[in-house]
Amino acid sequence: MNSSETSITSTRDARGVVTLTLNRPAQFNALSEALMTEMQRELDALARDEGVRVLVLAASGKAFCAGHDLKEMRAAPSSAYYQKLFQQCGKLMLSLQQLPVPVVARVHGTATAAGCQLVATCDLAVASSNARFAVSGVNLGLFCSTPAVALSRNLGRKAAFEMLVTGDFINAEQALSEGLLNRVVAPEALDAEVERLVASIVAKPRVAVALGKALFYRQLETGIAAAYADAAQTMACNMMDEAALEGVQAFIDKRAPNWS
Repeated sequence: MNSSETSITSTRDARGVVTLTLNRPAQFNALSEALMTEMQRELDALARDEGVRVLVLAASGKAFCAGHDLKEMRAAPSSAYYQKLFQQCGKLMLSLQQLPVPVVARVHGTATAAGCQLVATCDLAVASSNARFAVSGVNLGLFCSTPAVALSRNLGRKAAFEMLVTGDFINAEQALSEGLLNRVVAPEALDAEVERLVASIVAKPRVAVALGKALFYRQLETGIAAAYADAAQTMACNMMDEAALEGVQAFIDKRAPNWS
């Protein structure tokens, strides 16, 4: 299947860095049912692959992602269809969060509605200075309820609610200051900045990152006492791993760790 016949393309380098690229440029990479099905299949396979170290989520064309495919959504309206569609989207977002490796969004152009949700769901996000973000469903009479889940867990409450009730765009610098992004760079520097972040991650032991990512999201959804109990157990398990034992010993010995 060539790139003109698939809505997702995938590449992988020798380090185990996988790049999934949304590939519906003429539709501004809108999340059709087919695209979400294809992406879910890719994520399910990656979750089972212990050779993967980082996932980069990118997009082709002028935009990152315009959200759901509205033409497809209006083709056969029914409550059952819409419930199935948004459940499919929710499962996809949870799969990104539950993937045992960090997911980095490489963002250019616009990211709207479920496209903005996609950026918020990724663990990390690097954007071009020309990127813009909105959850604009309210402008069509449709409050962006599912994007609200990810936005409210990334931005401050008032900033997230303002985006949701106005539908207004924010620019990349605003998105950075409000917590949606990690870094903003000039368009020509986007790939190099993503690579700097990726290189820093792959230099660390995979097991420590996987344990840490799972704990990070678990503890966010619980009370502080339970969070500390979970964190203590996770650190104890992590400390018994060979990579951690070697890393601590290397620090004591004042040498670089020898992680194979």
